Amino acid sequence: MSDEQNDNLKKKGTVREYVESLGLAILVALTIRAFGIEAFKIPSGSMIPTLSIGDHIFVNKFIYGLRIPFTKYKFIKVHEPKRGEVIVFIYPVDEKKDFIKRVIGMPGDRIHIDGENIWVNGELLKKNKLIISPIPDDERRLSVKNGIYKTIPFENDWVHYNFYDEHIGDINHLTQYTSFTERQPLDILVPSGKYFVMGDNRDNSADSREWGFVPEENIKGKAMFVWLSLDKDNFGIRWREFGRWIE
Repeated sequence: MSDEQNDNLKKKGTVREYVESLGLAILVALTIRAFGIEAFKIPSGSMIPTLSIGDHIFVNKFIYGLRIPFTKYKFIKVHEPKRGEVIVFIYPVDEKKDFIKRVIGMPGDRIHIDGENIWVNGELLKKNKLIISPIPDDERRLSVKNGIYKTIPFENDWVHYNFYDEHIGDINHLTQYTSFTERQPLDILVPSGKYFVMGDNRDNSADSREWGFVPEENIKGKAMFVWLSLDKDNFGIRWREFGRWIE
């Protein structure tokens, strides 16, 4: 065998190794996406102040169980969603879309909503009104001053919102309501196998109050943390959001 033939064989062997390595990497990535962790982009402001438009998050798909890819069939169940958790799910009205909301009611819960107050099984969800003020020299953040200093993303017309620290079970999270908005009372029983969800931007969220419940089989996973946050309005990156866990 000539030296040229040996060189050709070595080249073919090297190319084959690269192709096999690339194929393995793609297979691993697809497996992780199907069963473990999937990236999700926040397209709307329904979860403000918890999540901003342009936030990119990772979703834990394993925590609620394993399903056959591209189907709703779950062959291993791990945990069920808890009240207060932020979940990503297939939108029941248009299953080509994914939505993200917070679980308020579980199967069998009685939900009553009146104004800015929510009762779950007759128990009023506790919430503390927050004192909000702008931060000097920072047009992208607002300051929360209630004993503990923290900041939240800037919201246009923020003076017309009421901000709260809401408690659901062991989870504390922020919500906002539009001031002086008239709301129709709601009293509803969550059916078996379904969940009642709401956005944290309570008066600017299309959720269970509008289109109904989330079937258990539609739930894809639990929101974990922000890995990238793009601020399109200011043509920049929200560096401080990197690695922030979602509560």
